[in-house]
Amino acid sequence: PAEEKAQLLQNSEYQERMVESTFLYLTLDLPTAPLYKDEKEQLIIPQVPLFSILAKFNGSTEKEYKTYKENFLKRFQLTRLPPYLIFCIKRFTKNNFFVEKNPTIVNFPITNVDLREYLSEEVQAAHSHTTYDLIANIVHDGKPSEGSYRIHVLHHGTGKWYELQDLQVTDILPQMITLSEAYIQIWKRREEDETNQQGA
Repeated sequence: PAEEKAQLLQNSEYQERMVESTFLYLTLDLPTAPLYKDEKEQLIIPQVPLFSILAKFNGSTEKEYKTYKENFLKRFQLTRLPPYLIFCIKRFTKNNFFVEKNPTIVNFPITNVDLREYLSEEVQAAHSHTTYDLIANIVHDGKPSEGSYRIHVLHHGTGKWYELQDLQVTDILPQMITLSEAYIQIWKRREEDETNQQGA
C-alpha cells in the first residue's frame, strides 16, 4: 500500500540510491521461454521484439535481484550513447547441475534502431545522433555444451552481409540474419552525413 511504502522509504535501507557506472556491453535479459507445443507435438520457439528487452534501460522498468542476504530492485537508464554499442543477449543460465539455453528468437531491425527514448530528457538534448545500424551479429547454434558459433558481418564498402563459420565465408540476405539465435550484436551509431547502404 502507498502509505506503507512511504513509511518504509523513510528508513535508510529502503531509500533509493543512484549509481553511475561505465559499461563494456549491455546485457539484455530474455523472458523465460514457454514450452508450448503445436498440434504435431513439436515445440514452438517463442519470439520477442528487441525493443521489449531493451525496455530494461528505459529508467522506469524495475528488475528484482536476489542475493543470499537480501533482495532489491534496480532501474537502469543510459546517460551516454557511444559510437558503438555491444548487446549481449542472455541466452545461458547456470544452476548447480547444468547450463540451460533459452532458444527465444529476438526480432530486430537491421537498421534505424533509435535509442533516444532510453535517455533522460536532459541527456537527449546533448545527443543529436541516437540511431544505430547493426554491423555484426554472433549466433550460437545447438546445445549449450556442444554448440557452434557463426558470425554475420556487414562489409561496409559494399553494404553486403556475409556469414562466417570457421574458414567458410558465404553471402547472406539481411532478412535471414533476423531468424537466428542472436547472442552478441555490435551496433554502430549513424552520423548525420552517413547514408544507409545496407538495403534492409
